[in-house]
Amino acid sequence: QVQLVESGGGLVQAGGSLRLSCAASGMAFSSYPMGWFRQAPGKERTFVTAISAGGGTTYYADSVKGRFTISRDNAKNTVYLQMNSLKTEDTAVYYCAAGRQFRLPTLRSDDYSDWGQGTQVAVSS
Repeated sequence: QVQLVESGGGLVQAGGSLRLSCAASGMAFSSYPMGWFRQAPGKERTFVTAISAGGGTTYYADSVKGRFTISRDNAKNTVYLQMNSLKTEDTAVYYCAAGRQFRLPTLRSDDYSDWGQGTQVAVSS
């Protein structure tokens, strides 16, 4: 079955950087768009960024544009989220998710069928 395992979360000061990784198995990774979502305490899960299967198309939430970068290495079945200039409001559990095979990525969580367990990112002031 599909497994998505996130890593790289942690505690960082505002202005710092983190790189999250999501390792996929049990799927033809290179044919799936991938996304990152986050959920802050007491809030709903929201879209952060997504990337097409081949990596040529990316989407970002306005709140992270210019600070976060999504990328993928299909040879390693891994998607990454580079987070720079972190702010306290970026504190959340970050989830990676697999979209619909052979489709373009979307911003809707309903379009993502498999999810990782999440990794905590905490940004202190």
